Amino acid sequence: MTDMKQVCINAKEEMGSNRVPCPEPGKGQVLVRVAWAGICGSDLHYFFDGQVGAFKLREPLVPGHEIVGIVAKDPSGTYAPGTPVTPHPATFGQPQAAYSDSPHLWPGGAYLGSASTWPHTQGGMSEYILLRLDQIHALPPDLPLKRGVLTEPLCVGLHALHRLQAATGWQNLAGRTVAVIGAGPIGLLAAGAAQSLGAEVSCIDVQDAPLQRAQALGADHVYNSTKTELEASAFDAVLECAGVFPAISQAFQICRPRGTVVQVGMVPAVDGPVNLAPLISKEITYLGTFRFLDEIDQALEILANAPQLESVITHEFNADEAEKAFHTAKDSAASGKVIVNLWFEE
Repeated sequence: MTDMKQVCINAKEEMGSNRVPCPEPGKGQVLVRVAWAGICGSDLHYFFDGQVGAFKLREPLVPGHEIVGIVAKDPSGTYAPGTPVTPHPATFGQPQAAYSDSPHLWPGGAYLGSASTWPHTQGGMSEYILLRLDQIHALPPDLPLKRGVLTEPLCVGLHALHRLQAATGWQNLAGRTVAVIGAGPIGLLAAGAAQSLGAEVSCIDVQDAPLQRAQALGADHVYNSTKTELEASAFDAVLECAGVFPAISQAFQICRPRGTVVQVGMVPAVDGPVNLAPLISKEITYLGTFRFLDEIDQALEILANAPQLESVITHEFNADEAEKAFHTAKDSAASGKVIVNLWFEE
């Protein structure tokens, strides 16, 4: 093993396959043979826009933070070769006393496949990736590798729900009505997570195809908000996963008095029109949520016991077709989660 192939975003709308030397793991490191990588919204922004928010491409970037694979080498002997694993994609930054329990928010951190650092933090769309030992989580024996690629986006949904539970004091969501606005991959997985905690879940979107995927996943109710007028103040909690200003206004409208809205979808860093009147008059609690903290093991357990969540995956591509995969993932009406096989044979 002397070199390896990678998918690389060289610049805006420029993608290629590179061959680079394969790294050797040192103390506290693990070399992982990557099997599958999911395409996230941030990956799409790097390819189609050349940046995510303020983070611009300044050098070629290997995308991908939703990855799963098998251990190739672990000098510590903690994980045997061939062990199926997925990593926590974050490197936490400088500790902050004011929010010491939220290391995912500490400044100066890094995330796989991100241009937020210099040099950029290269991601996992590569045959091999070198990771810290403390990033590695073994998959349960009954969780297939392919379904395991959903771990990171499911963690995002779980973290949103943990924020909701912390704010409300709800130990579980049994008997609670939860609306999920935006039936993309994050929304669908958040809906599945909410159901696993006992909630009655309604998925809302402006397109029929994502709602059909929500039905296949087992959502209790689905609504196309361009065709159905949603009842005001109907839900105990709303997860806003679309990340657009009209959906935020809609979330406040359909949330009940003293209910909670969790902002899961990342919105553009610009001023935008949002109707705050219902937020004020109904004393709604509005929470932000960002990435995730320590939900990986819970996500793995849910995925192992909920094979229906694999239906979130709608398209699979070989790494040599990565650019086609990105164009497919951009079309939210036609695709759910799009995943890429990194030249891996199971």
